[in-house]
Amino acid sequence: MIYKRSSALFTEAEKVIPGGVNSPVRAFKAVGGTPIFVKGAKGAYLYDEDGHRLIDYINSWGPMILGHAFEPVVNAVIDKAKKGTSFGMPTEIETKIAELAVSMVPNIDKIRFVNSGTEACMSAVRLARGYTGKDKIIKFAGCYHGHSDSFLIQAGSGAVTFGTPNSPGVTEGTAKDTLLARYNDLENVSQLIEVNKNEIACIIIEPVAGNMGCIPPKEGFLEGLRNLCDAHNILLIFDEVMTGFRLAKGGAQELYNIKADIVCFGKVIGGGLPVGAFAARNEIMNHLAPLGPVYQAGTLSGNPLAMAAGLAMLKALNDDVEVFRRLDEKTTYLHEGMSKVLNENRVVHTVNRIGSMISVHFDDAAVVDFDTAAKGNNETFKKFFHGMLNEGVYIAPSAFETWFITDALTYEDLDFTIAAVNQVAKTL
Repeated sequence: MIYKRSSALFTEAEKVIPGGVNSPVRAFKAVGGTPIFVKGAKGAYLYDEDGHRLIDYINSWGPMILGHAFEPVVNAVIDKAKKGTSFGMPTEIETKIAELAVSMVPNIDKIRFVNSGTEACMSAVRLARGYTGKDKIIKFAGCYHGHSDSFLIQAGSGAVTFGTPNSPGVTEGTAKDTLLARYNDLENVSQLIEVNKNEIACIIIEPVAGNMGCIPPKEGFLEGLRNLCDAHNILLIFDEVMTGFRLAKGGAQELYNIKADIVCFGKVIGGGLPVGAFAARNEIMNHLAPLGPVYQAGTLSGNPLAMAAGLAMLKALNDDVEVFRRLDEKTTYLHEGMSKVLNENRVVHTVNRIGSMISVHFDDAAVVDFDTAAKGNNETFKKFFHGMLNEGVYIAPSAFETWFITDALTYEDLDFTIAAVNQVAKTL
């Protein structure tokens, strides 16, 4: 495929936007080449500025669970926009979506809306520190919780080493309050807790990792974290920005029957508009201002357009009792089809899948954490990415990102994708 228009637009963007993009992964640095500029989208398809139609497996990084330009969401936004786009004052729709979200998700009494997943996770950690009176947090290598300073930490050597910043602008002081653990390794977490007794406010985790490819938790891992938190007076935070309202109505808490103390949301809860949220039981949420001493604010939080989009999306998911079964079946079909043709073409690979999240890793070992994800053959992935793009299929331009399945995909789309994998596999 030829992308003259996208290439020209990228050249112009580089003059006025750092790197030509407003989020780094869009720049194609991990795969090479020029980013694709989108003109529009509908259902399961993207339409780029050069006139190509692409089957979409990013779906705006998750929120388009029912397809692009989903009519109830579009209509809700249009209707709300006619009455004003922003007020900075309370609106009834904020309460309506809050009531619906609380009814769908187990173990939460109150929810506060913010403008992004980063804000949600940042605020959840501040709330955990304020509630417990402790400063340190545990996060996991390979789990991404936004670009707040506390989260941009890489591993040191050894199981009990403090993190060090891996982005200029993050201070050593901030890094020292963030302890880095290995995903799916309970013993490692236990060691960190033992060395930092009575100092850890919370453990924050993606219950299903989506930023090192799709990596589900091992059996007993989340249960083990819950037990450790209970034993040491630590709050457990589930970052469900990706998994919330996608893996089940109640997200990973429902899917795995594990109760988190604080839950962070994004993606689906905004129906495609920029929205985040965090939620917990009353005794924790009541520590937030204006009820309590933990300050958190957002001038445009609860924006009426975002609330309208999110309410329409959650209503659709809540009313459709079969949607999560359909998503799981479509993802399973894609998984089995891709593995079959990759095996037939003798391409070394591992496919990870849970619900409507899936990723292909070009290594034959089990991918269970960041270290094993990093062992995948990145050169093979680059060829795979561009090969799929040339076949008319758009996947994440990084080996460390999950794919998101939308219910708008037909089985003809899935068969087309599997056939594309077969064609590309012959070249790998």
